[in-house]
Amino acid sequence: MDGISTDIPLAATTGAWLGDFEAALAAGDAAQIAALFAGECHWRDILAFTWDLHTTSGASQIAKRLIANLGRTAPRGLALAAERTPPRRVQRAGTEAIEAIFRFESSVGPCNGVVRLVSEGGETRAWTLMTALDEIRGHEDPANGARWQDVDWKRNFGGENWLDRRNRARAYADRDPAVLVVGAAQAGLTIAARLTLLGVDTLVVDREARIGDSWRRRYHALTLHNETRVNHLPYMPFPPSWPVFIPKDMLANWFEIYAEAMELNVWTQTELVGGTWDEAADCWDVRLAREDGTERRMRPRHIVFANGVSTTPIMPELPGLEAFGGAVRHSGRYGSGLDWRGKRALVIGTGTSGHDVAQDLCVSGAAEVTLVQRSPTLIVSLKEAQAPYALYDEDIPFEDKDLIAASFPFPVYRRSHQLITAKNREADRELLDGLKRRGFRLTSGEDGSGWQIMYQSRGGGYYFDAGCSEMVVDGRIGLIQFGDIERFGPEGAIMKDGGVRPADLIVLATGYEGQAKAARRLLGDAVGERTGRVWGFDEEGELYGMWRPTGQKGLWFHAGGLAQCRIFSKVLALQIKARELCIVT
Repeated sequence: MDGISTDIPLAATTGAWLGDFEAALAAGDAAQIAALFAGECHWRDILAFTWDLHTTSGASQIAKRLIANLGRTAPRGLALAAERTPPRRVQRAGTEAIEAIFRFESSVGPCNGVVRLVSEGGETRAWTLMTALDEIRGHEDPANGARWQDVDWKRNFGGENWLDRRNRARAYADRDPAVLVVGAAQAGLTIAARLTLLGVDTLVVDREARIGDSWRRRYHALTLHNETRVNHLPYMPFPPSWPVFIPKDMLANWFEIYAEAMELNVWTQTELVGGTWDEAADCWDVRLAREDGTERRMRPRHIVFANGVSTTPIMPELPGLEAFGGAVRHSGRYGSGLDWRGKRALVIGTGTSGHDVAQDLCVSGAAEVTLVQRSPTLIVSLKEAQAPYALYDEDIPFEDKDLIAASFPFPVYRRSHQLITAKNREADRELLDGLKRRGFRLTSGEDGSGWQIMYQSRGGGYYFDAGCSEMVVDGRIGLIQFGDIERFGPEGAIMKDGGVRPADLIVLATGYEGQAKAARRLLGDAVGERTGRVWGFDEEGELYGMWRPTGQKGLWFHAGGLAQCRIFSKVLALQIKARELCIVT
């Protein structure tokens, strides 16, 4: 790709390309459309043309998919978004391009787009294109400017006040919700907030006693490993006084505040215990166990599993573990390192939780702490781990950052993370060399693509070093390989060489059951078979079953870090609203 000429104003260059693109779409001419794209090109569509998340690569394939959806979409009015960040020169994934945000209208409503233009053979062509539905016409998000026009502004003397209406709405005494959301942490609360503002009746259930307890009950030292500036929830950013990394209890308390401020209907101490899909009635028949021992049956049209990529702890059956004479705890429930002062601990697993637990035990006065490594692990220093969020340091509006963050087609996204990971390895070379000398097995992820793609493909396998890696390097925390253990016994780990690693505590930092497995357990094997895979990348680089239709009608999944939940809660809410309006069947 050649560089873009510097003597032509960026807005004029982008405006000319958008005009040509709109004309090609209006003509429905595949060759004319394809000619506007570079030799390497990718298009990510988020609901605007396909009512799904799809990534298409190659000019001819892009033209083919666009033409197949023109009749339904009727795109028009492509133009630079005057109120947003103007076109600018950027370098993304090692490629210099003009990056521009544009707007257009479709048959459904206003849409956003991001295009990156390069020069090939003296012609301006698109390297990447993203199109995304912004709103459904006539059903706009009131947070974008319109205010409620019903009882909320009335002074209803002699009738219900705000609290009366909230209590009635939360009780569901005379109705069932349209959407049942399972889980009241970041995923459940963000999708409930989006749906509530779109006028979709939504109930969130959580088995914990308080909103946020799924975070409060995790290990004592837990603090987020990515920065607060990236993690805001929709509609309510964190206060500017907050720390760079949020402690778990601070976040949990914010979830309670958020649910109340956003007027969300949440039932705590309530658990989904089973359900079936009623084909004739086109809805679910579910059973909810309440805190008072009663059971409530409901018939929502949609269920959203928002119980996290990390849900039910995995307690693996390890040879001889049942004979161990000490305590066995999962990392999510082991408590505080202070509880184990003077004790010897084996921590099985070298992902984030394993390292955090080992460090907490060590600095809290445990007599001996040993990490047990089961598989190669990606290690990156806490500072370098923030590199994928560099976009959020750019001096542009926050909503533009989110739009741009969602605009990277997977091949470009992967290349970007490969470059970041290579830079991280160089910056952390001293630390990584020290770990290798101790026998720690390292990885850079599949194809050297780093921790973020590891998270989205397998949910873990990495650690942002907040001090534990240095403790392994200098020997304060021991290290053994799981493959060197023969079995466990009453005293601890019995090694293949005949030695024994004694322990009073074994912590299983062994991960959590995935959402698809949880759905199958609660809704049955038939639903599980229809649902298919959830999480991990499909052949286009989109996540299986996440924020998009599954094989089971009315069943949705929402998960991820706080930034993912903020961005993609809107994507999921628009799809559910469209089905409630019968725009999509």
